[in-house]
Amino acid sequence: MKKMLAALKKTLAALGACAAFAASFAAHAEWPDHPIRFVVPFAPGGANDLIARAGAEGVSKRLGQPVVIENKPGAGALIGSEYVAKSKPDGYTFLISAAGVVTNSMIRKSMPYKDEDLVPVGMIAIAPSVIVVNPSVPASNMKEFVAWAKKQPNGVTWATAGTASTPHFVAEMLKEAGVKVTIVPFKSGNESVTNVMAGNVQATSEASIVVIPQIRGGKLKAIATTYDKITAAPEIPTTKDQGFPNVRIGHWAGVFAPRGTPEAIIEKMNAALLDTVKSKDFRDKMVPQGIEPAPFTLAQYQEFMKHERERLGEIAKRSHMTVE
Repeated sequence: MKKMLAALKKTLAALGACAAFAASFAAHAEWPDHPIRFVVPFAPGGANDLIARAGAEGVSKRLGQPVVIENKPGAGALIGSEYVAKSKPDGYTFLISAAGVVTNSMIRKSMPYKDEDLVPVGMIAIAPSVIVVNPSVPASNMKEFVAWAKKQPNGVTWATAGTASTPHFVAEMLKEAGVKVTIVPFKSGNESVTNVMAGNVQATSEASIVVIPQIRGGKLKAIATTYDKITAAPEIPTTKDQGFPNVRIGHWAGVFAPRGTPEAIIEKMNAALLDTVKSKDFRDKMVPQGIEPAPFTLAQYQEFMKHERERLGEIAKRSHMTVE
């Protein structure tokens, strides 16, 4: 009798586990059943925000639910990132982040969350960074730019959007390549570009979408793109083609989820992102503005994140990047 009861208990437990699994699977299979939030840790209007909105539109069509953009700027993307890291991992809150999700823990003494609290979901697009100078600077390519910088008492004055911003990393890469650079920090990329156009600072690098209109308007001069060729501006040579392969970085926008988000949901979101990014509609919106779609599989995105964390981490360490 005892053996029968024990066997019955085991059977009931197994059935209970199966029922729980089935319920969980059904819940994931039905996802999403209400609107999803894409949290952008930057103010509206920038490259990250623009890419997020184009991605949200495509994902919404494919998942059959609204995808709402929520801007939470501040502290070098830390505020929005922390918000998502501490959100319920139910597949309804995602972060649309940039390099800050990789670099913040490298430059800060304390963090409100751990790197592993945000898990990669998928890439959306990359806005190549473009090295630009004030039109008065007598250089039109990397060779001329480097030669000119060497003649300046303190090197070229270089605007950044703060510690560990993409322009800051470009400056450190240039230093390691032998270019004399004096960093001048500003609060944002737009402020940096404005000061270069005004002649207060001699050079910077910024997202293609930000500087291409100014280049075409004669307010800035392009030296090189620090990523691959820009489809909308193929006349701008790459740093690699000009002999500086290690000066490489882009303004990318990718999706992250709170740790614990079910794998089935992450895979479904990645599939929706991939289908969106590969679409003609998305390409037609992004490419003319200087933004390159990045159709990464989940595995490719995870590998990209791993590589960027290692590569930028080494640069941050060598250059002693820190935020108090």
